[in-house]
Amino acid sequence: MVDFNFTVAIRAYNAEDRLESLLEKLSSQTNTENISWEIVIVDNNSTDNTAKIVREYQSNWPESCPIKYYLEPRQGASYARQRAMEEAQGSLVGFLDDDNLPSPDWVAKAYSFGVAHPKAGAYSGLVHAIYEVEPPQNFKRIASCLAIIEWSAKEPFCFNSQDPLKRGLLPPGAGLVIRKEAWVENVTANLKLKGPVKGSLTVKGEDLEALWYLRKAGWEIWFNPEMRIYHQIPKSRLEKEYLMRLLRGVGLSRHFTRMLGYQPWQRPLVIPLYMANDLRKALRYRLKYGKELETDIVAASEMEMYWGSLESHLRAFGEFLKWEKTEKSDGL
Repeated sequence: MVDFNFTVAIRAYNAEDRLESLLEKLSSQTNTENISWEIVIVDNNSTDNTAKIVREYQSNWPESCPIKYYLEPRQGASYARQRAMEEAQGSLVGFLDDDNLPSPDWVAKAYSFGVAHPKAGAYSGLVHAIYEVEPPQNFKRIASCLAIIEWSAKEPFCFNSQDPLKRGLLPPGAGLVIRKEAWVENVTANLKLKGPVKGSLTVKGEDLEALWYLRKAGWEIWFNPEMRIYHQIPKSRLEKEYLMRLLRGVGLSRHFTRMLGYQPWQRPLVIPLYMANDLRKALRYRLKYGKELETDIVAASEMEMYWGSLESHLRAFGEFLKWEKTEKSDGL
């Protein structure tokens, strides 16, 4: 069995129209002569010709960097990521979505950064957008919700920093590299947030959940601007209906991801504070934009995020009150 330094893990779902471009980019990676690496493709229960495309590339791919194919029938990005981690032989696992195109030196930059930063449990880089059509006005306000990261930082920085502006951030899953040792030791196999499932966007936040476990265990999370990928954004993902569903999904995951940073006894105390803040933002948006919410796609999507976040906390607070009532009844 070959010992690999690096694994490129690809979650593919109905990717027959996208996978070829990604594999072509991986076939022309530079400065990898001294890196032993593999490609693991996890087919997340596709219904198209994704498997056929992979087989065609496998037949003509160099043996020094094998392409391995696995079918994961459980729908959801977290299931696919877990399966990739189980199958990956590399000590560092770099995740690419099937609509991501890495820069020619992405593998080399990702591997060298991991070697130079042995305490890094996970790290990511710049994610540029390739838009099929012009995005809506003010789209930059919500671009990060589509895993577009174009920060101006020229040097790497650690999210574990004491700087409050950095400490509250975490990178997206697109282009994320995870140290397998850190994952195996600290990330549960049953992540609550499953990620996109077919057309559903109500369980977003699976990346944040995994990264919270790593950071809580003491692993460093880094941003490395030398790593660059390009995220293809089709017209359908820039339309109002999709963006509103996407940001609502982000909002609905807020309670769970926010509470990861608190002890169980603290959560009932901070939930009302988050609810008040979300309600304040939603009301402010309503006053600021009024009827413009019908035409301003970005503002309308942000409004959905605030309502979704408020709803997530209301549900949780209701569950807490129900549990407390049951406990008191049982104690009588």
